[in-house]
Amino acid sequence: MANGPHARLAELGLELPEVVPPVASYLPAVQSGQHVYVSGQLPMAEGKLLATGKVGAGVSAEQAKQLAQRCALNALAAIDSLVGLENVVKVVKLTGFVASASGFTGQPGVINGASDLFGTVFGEAGRHARSAVGVAELPLDAPVEVEVIVEVS
Repeated sequence: MANGPHARLAELGLELPEVVPPVASYLPAVQSGQHVYVSGQLPMAEGKLLATGKVGAGVSAEQAKQLAQRCALNALAAIDSLVGLENVVKVVKLTGFVASASGFTGQPGVINGASDLFGTVFGEAGRHARSAVGVAELPLDAPVEVEVIVEVS
């Protein structure tokens, strides 16, 4: 399966990280029927938040887009550990939250970091419905958080 999701990640020079342990009372991902619901993923790597602060004040939109990609990579790790990426039929819905400085309105561009990764990894099956929401604060002062729902076989 040379063109599967793991191969596409490798082509991008990306590896799935370990599943990020929950920071509160929840599971990283839950399967119900043919859907997997992934809890909000922060831009964590090796147990540490990669950045803190507000987008548009201290965190650039481009940096936040890269952080959103990391959130998506963490979501993929949660999916893979639960059901395997090869069983994803469709990325159904992505919700992205951006801790936004006053006046920052570039939330859609930031969340493209996650959307673009899903599109690259899953091709047409990675195209999804989406919301990109600006918020005042996120857990641990994270700039970005991403949650996703996928259909699996």
